Amino acid sequence: MNTYSPSQHPFTPAHCERHFNRIGYGAMQLAGPHVWGPPADRAAAVAVLREAIELGINHIDTADFYGPHVTNQLIREALHPYRDDLTIVTKIGFLRGADQSWLPAAAPAQLRDAVHSNLKNLGLDALDVVNFRAPGLEGADGSSIGEALAVLAALKKDGLIRHIGLSNVNARQVAEAQQVTEIVCVQNHYNLVHRGDDALIDTLAAQGIAYVPFFPLGGFSPLQSGALSEVAAAMDANPMQVALAWLLQRAPNILVIPGTSSVAHLRENVAAGGLRLDASALQALNAL
Repeated sequence: MNTYSPSQHPFTPAHCERHFNRIGYGAMQLAGPHVWGPPADRAAAVAVLREAIELGINHIDTADFYGPHVTNQLIREALHPYRDDLTIVTKIGFLRGADQSWLPAAAPAQLRDAVHSNLKNLGLDALDVVNFRAPGLEGADGSSIGEALAVLAALKKDGLIRHIGLSNVNARQVAEAQQVTEIVCVQNHYNLVHRGDDALIDTLAAQGIAYVPFFPLGGFSPLQSGALSEVAAAMDANPMQVALAWLLQRAPNILVIPGTSSVAHLRENVAAGGLRLDASALQALNAL
């Protein structure tokens, strides 16, 4: 693979002045085990964040309920004052219980508190993008999200939020949210073998809305993993790189946010942007 910079492939969502290089960074893995508590090596976590910026990554995905508070505080320690071209995308709509559980937190007061907590821990006066993480631990539950989006729209009007996105939603919920406010991105579970959002991705692409898949290697069977590994070996790459390259070629509005706590792994993930899957590789992967 040739030397690759994420800046080679930018995407600018509709209704948004921020330019996203299509490979970003997901900060969730910087927290301790089970996304709880501090990392074992804080200096290493800070080094990963700084290396991400040096490699050309210009958007970071985080949430104040990672840790809780840990990833946001690490981002601030490593990168504040932030570069003008860096976009920090955070999520609200959940809290962590004392038993490390994930608890829905979408009441108006909880959403407002979450925005202020993110502002404090990130050291910002306004949040670039806030994704409302809709209820449902195993995927979108289809419940109404209009009330929550009205709260975020009011916070946007107040200047505390610049742009609004969604996470863990279906097409009906996206349409409901768009009746309330402009949506710049949608973040859902999607990968080579979990393609339930194919139609939604195409709809969003036509609207100029970014789609951000998570769990790029989640849900693979052993046979599917074996087939992916065969394609990767033929390309002198690793399976994660091929899975990321497939996502980048799937649609021009897809942004990827692979997470890692390793500088070496981070460099491998970024290098995936330089992979180009040919017709035979795509045929093999699309058959998974």
